[in-house]
Amino acid sequence: MKKLIVGLLLAGLASAALAKPKSVLVVTVTKGFRHSSIPTAERILKELGEKSGAYTVDYARTDDDLKTKMSPDGLKNYDGVIFANTTGDLPLPDVDAFIQWVHDGHAFMGMHSAADTFDHHEPVHPYTKMLDAEFKTHEAQVEVEAINEDPSHPATAPFGKTFTVFDEIYQMKNHDRDQCHLLLALDKHPNSKDPGYYPISWCRNFGKGRVFYTSLGHREDVWDPDWKDRKNSPEVAMAYQKHILGGIEWALGLKEGNGVPQDTSCNISPEEKMEGFVALFDGKDMNGWHLRHEDGNHSWSVENGMLVNRLPRNQQGERPHGVDLVTDKKYWNFEVRYEYMIPAGSNSGFYLRGRHEIQIFDDAASGKPAPGGNGSIYNHTTASENVSKPPGQWQTVDATMIGDKVTVILNGKKIIDNVAVDRATGSELDGNVNEPGSFFLQGDHGPVEFRNLRVKELN
Repeated sequence: MKKLIVGLLLAGLASAALAKPKSVLVVTVTKGFRHSSIPTAERILKELGEKSGAYTVDYARTDDDLKTKMSPDGLKNYDGVIFANTTGDLPLPDVDAFIQWVHDGHAFMGMHSAADTFDHHEPVHPYTKMLDAEFKTHEAQVEVEAINEDPSHPATAPFGKTFTVFDEIYQMKNHDRDQCHLLLALDKHPNSKDPGYYPISWCRNFGKGRVFYTSLGHREDVWDPDWKDRKNSPEVAMAYQKHILGGIEWALGLKEGNGVPQDTSCNISPEEKMEGFVALFDGKDMNGWHLRHEDGNHSWSVENGMLVNRLPRNQQGERPHGVDLVTDKKYWNFEVRYEYMIPAGSNSGFYLRGRHEIQIFDDAASGKPAPGGNGSIYNHTTASENVSKPPGQWQTVDATMIGDKVTVILNGKKIIDNVAVDRATGSELDGNVNEPGSFFLQGDHGPVEFRNLRVKELN
């Protein structure tokens, strides 16, 4: 027995000895803008590898380094490659061979301006396709509250439901949500707070390889908790370090985590399914919906499971008019549930049978119900109280219509109680109040986004 135990211990020690750290090449060559945070990034990436024991680093800082270390033969020395704030068209010896190397079972990891590398090509560059995005633009640095889309993933396990950080937030193009496993994202524009989907970090299985990317990392104080001139707390930098270390370990195959794209379909709970609710919007496309005016501004899009009405301001600060979005199917008696969010000063509406508008309006600051206020039946019945949430927060509605009687529950409070609504309330599709009608989302007044729309038809 003792011999068996000793043998097992020796075998375990031998196995541990064989599990040597992975070898990673950190690339910091730039052919466009050069970030001042690159030396900090190089240092932090090395420290994270040393402290965790997960990997060792080598650097490619010059064109000559790239020529030797990223050649097909040079890549044989590494398990993964990190692009740490690279920019422009890097002079890789063989780009296609590098991408194939990742596809064949190696790791690629990118921080911040790794998305500003090999970008703005027509057709889209193979590197962009591997990364699943490229830099489009950015505005002023800003504090954002990024949504944690997968708290179980090693890259996002250090965060709670959200991660608040001050940084330069990239807006992307040529990003396919259905090709990535989303880790961090925004559900509103980082600066204007208009509705929309803005990815921050994601990963993906790429053939036999793995890809991890985070757009965070412009600023030194995002990387380094000891940086003197800072906007972010040291705790933010420590969380960011755990974020990138988790992503690196996942990409190198050292930690488990999902790399499969999430399902963005409308999420109907088992209880609601038992009650008879079905999706009014499936979260994937606009099947079952049509524009009220086909020649109008096509302002609606499907983004990360949301129906988004984008109406960006022009240089004069004016918004264009959008167009209403209408269900193909008509309804008579029903219970409908939905969530919506608007930016400051916006105005929209949800129409029952295409004739009776439940108002959507930014009035939380007033604290008082008003004709035409949020949740009121526009031009008909004022909500019993103001239970509106501030702009930029999701609000919930549960509305029932049987015959001409309407009940509205806004954010868990009943504000319209079995009120007879026997006439159209304005901007209606038609005046036939005694006939079934479509739902429609008002799009011609202001930006708004909806999600989790579901309906139950009643006898």
